[in-house]
Amino acid sequence: MTEEHITEDREDAPAPAQAEADWLRLDNQICFALHAASRAFTALYREALDELGLTYSQYLVMLVLWEHGALPVKRIGEHLRLDSGTLSPLLKRLEANGLVVRERSAADERSVTVRATAAGAALRERAAALPGRVVGATGLDLAEVTELRDRINRLTRALDAAALHGSPADCG
Repeated sequence: MTEEHITEDREDAPAPAQAEADWLRLDNQICFALHAASRAFTALYREALDELGLTYSQYLVMLVLWEHGALPVKRIGEHLRLDSGTLSPLLKRLEANGLVVRERSAADERSVTVRATAAGAALRERAAALPGRVVGATGLDLAEVTELRDRINRLTRALDAAALHGSPADCG
């Protein structure tokens, strides 16, 4: 199912006095713009990741392992902002597909370390072209993509700080 989002250019743009009411328009919600972009990115990745035999979430796990090597589940969760309840099924499927191995720590049985297998490491080569394909699909040049990513990261840090200090969850 394809979703299409249409924004109309309106000549009857509201006067500044109406600005507050305009924040209640869907098109003016930054949270919705980010949500729509996230869905579009996920759809774009889906076809390429199907060729690799990965879901988007599994791809993110593999990115972390390719970058950092073997890690405890807790650290993978910190990198991806996922809890162990969400990560466990992803890791189980990756292990069943022969891409990772989970090993319980001898020193602390509560700790499980995950590492890419040889097949998981080899998948990195096949995935190498994917980021470039995605950048190309954005219609932005590399400098614009880098600037956008940096701004989104700054926004995320600001929202994390606001949530930590109990600020209202205003997504407008």
